Amino acid sequence: MTSQNNLLVELFVEELPPKALKKLGDAFASALRDQLVAQGLAEVGAVLTAYASPRRLAAHLTHVLAQAADRAVSQKLMPVAVGLDASGAATPALLKRLGALGADASAVPGLRRAMDGKAEALFFDSTAKGATLAEGLQKALAEAIAKLPIPKVMSYQLETGCELPGWASVSFVRPAHGLVALHGDAVVPVTALGLAAGRATHGHRFEAAVDPIVLRDANSYVEQLADEGAVIAGFEARRFEIARQLAEAAVKVGGGAQPIHDDALLDEVTALVERPNVLVCAFEREFLDVPQECLILTMKANQKYFPLLDAAGRLTHQFLVVSNIRPDDASAVIGGNERVVRPRLADAKFFFDQDRRKSLASRVEALGKVVYHNKLGTQGERVVRVMHIAREIALKLGDAALARQATQAAQLAKADLVTDMVGEFPELQGIMGRYYALHDGLDAAVADAIEDHYKPRFAGDELPRNPVGVVVALADKLETLVGMFGIGNLPTGDRDPFALRRHALGVVRMLIEKNLPLALDTLIQDAAAQFKGIEGFESERAMKALQDFIYDRLAGSLREQGASAQEVDAVLAPNPQRLGDVPKLLAAVRAFAALPEAPALAAANKRIGNILKKSPEADAHVSELLLHEPAEKALYAAMQEVVPVANAQFDAGDHTASLQTLAALRAPVDAFFDGVMVNAEQSDLRLNRLGLLMLLHAAMNRVAQLERLAA
Repeated sequence: MTSQNNLLVELFVEELPPKALKKLGDAFASALRDQLVAQGLAEVGAVLTAYASPRRLAAHLTHVLAQAADRAVSQKLMPVAVGLDASGAATPALLKRLGALGADASAVPGLRRAMDGKAEALFFDSTAKGATLAEGLQKALAEAIAKLPIPKVMSYQLETGCELPGWASVSFVRPAHGLVALHGDAVVPVTALGLAAGRATHGHRFEAAVDPIVLRDANSYVEQLADEGAVIAGFEARRFEIARQLAEAAVKVGGGAQPIHDDALLDEVTALVERPNVLVCAFEREFLDVPQECLILTMKANQKYFPLLDAAGRLTHQFLVVSNIRPDDASAVIGGNERVVRPRLADAKFFFDQDRRKSLASRVEALGKVVYHNKLGTQGERVVRVMHIAREIALKLGDAALARQATQAAQLAKADLVTDMVGEFPELQGIMGRYYALHDGLDAAVADAIEDHYKPRFAGDELPRNPVGVVVALADKLETLVGMFGIGNLPTGDRDPFALRRHALGVVRMLIEKNLPLALDTLIQDAAAQFKGIEGFESERAMKALQDFIYDRLAGSLREQGASAQEVDAVLAPNPQRLGDVPKLLAAVRAFAALPEAPALAAANKRIGNILKKSPEADAHVSELLLHEPAEKALYAAMQEVVPVANAQFDAGDHTASLQTLAALRAPVDAFFDGVMVNAEQSDLRLNRLGLLMLLHAAMNRVAQLERLAA
């Protein structure tokens, strides 16, 4: 058996894009492993470890063979009738094909005959020699590099190792300067990006104890990089170390201080350093007069710092820096970071002070100069539409005071878009509007609504905190959805530039979780009325397509929460307009589906539906005088007893009890179909039986279309 050993491959490069580093490292390692497994050089269960630091991508794979095992190969040549003549001798066509495979006429007697479809064919059986690791890794390396999810490719010239130094060029995410390929302690002779594999790599740019680092074998990589190169090679190991140091530094600061939790920032900082060293820095307390969201954002986005919050969640004047060096005296590093952040915070304070010199109301007019969409006008025109929609929603909820507050909040909700602070930090839209509204002396409910009307911003985000915010958020999202659907600007595939899927899910969540007594079709219709007169806007298209779109979002959400596709389909098939009722309807259907009578009644319901579709002349009316068969009399009697009770329970909102009451009809329904011919030759009997089924169908489908539960 060919010897096994662990394999290490490393590409040493210039600093990689930090936001893409983890994905690049995982993709590089996975592609290498997959290719080696496909060539028989590694087992599926081999342990893969990916390494990624700012200046390297590497992979360590266990139990890799020096040469793959030989394998049997069977190749179909051609039909027997084509390959052999009447005497059984090989035809020129067969000899030519064998020649292409490296065989000659001597192989003809050994060809295998087997049926291939309806004709007998000739097959050439041979043994293919297993690939050597050098051959397989060369192919795997080329494939891994080609498939990397590179955000932007660079082209650069090779200075050595090529026919035309300074002229030959290669393309990669960043210039590559070294390649390591070790199988155990042996170098695997492969090349990539103009580099020949060796065993030497480099550690930390400034603090490596040895340079270059000559690796002993594939298994010494992590240890030697740490000891000789001052580098933590693994992304997750480095991330864990940063998180540990952040927590430790916060404890030293005291007072219950905690670094802000931000996984994306932690990932980005992990991709920026090879030897993390967390330091405590501070800024002047006077900057704390600026809203903390502004300071936190500028520290995180521009400087990659971790702000420190006190035990109450308020920003402190201290922050944490993750340095890439560990000097004996860190005062210069601390001072430098404090000096760098000061102008950023000063800018934020300046913007905040300048913005408060003008009220939000005075800024509304400027929205008329901000283009929203070339077919739907300016932000100013959009604000007017949102105001009207918000007022209609509030009035439907029966509150004139709510309508006044919602109209005011809708008018001011976008005013912070023309402030200096939001111009610099668009992520603060809504948040700054709330601060400025409070500064202007507006009601807290209105100020909160200005911030909250963007919610929910993402899956799992909280909903607006008060009724004013809910109304304005609904109005804002409906205006966006109706407007975009009305002009045919729909999401396609993974493209959704106006976040219509998120807006639709936001509408669904607010209607359901706030249990609002609002009809979806009326909401869309009222919103569509605000676009009257806009060229290219089609109200009917918006109404129908948008409802379907919202129901699709709702269906997906319900399935994610554990409901089956059939249960969701049964509830949504009748297009319930009050989405706040959907959880109760779904709970009723799920309880009904668990009953032993459910499968039979669902199947019967489906059968009744099919019968009625073919009988347009049916009328929901029953004459007792025309009930002749015992089974139809029994069904009618059972319905007279059960249906009124089920209807009363439905009207009282107890949908679960209503369906469970109807389950009592299973036996008479089964007996009816066993003993009664619905399509009787006598027309009055037929119509009477159809009328009975129509009444039964209507009673059974008040909660949901139960036929959708049928297998």
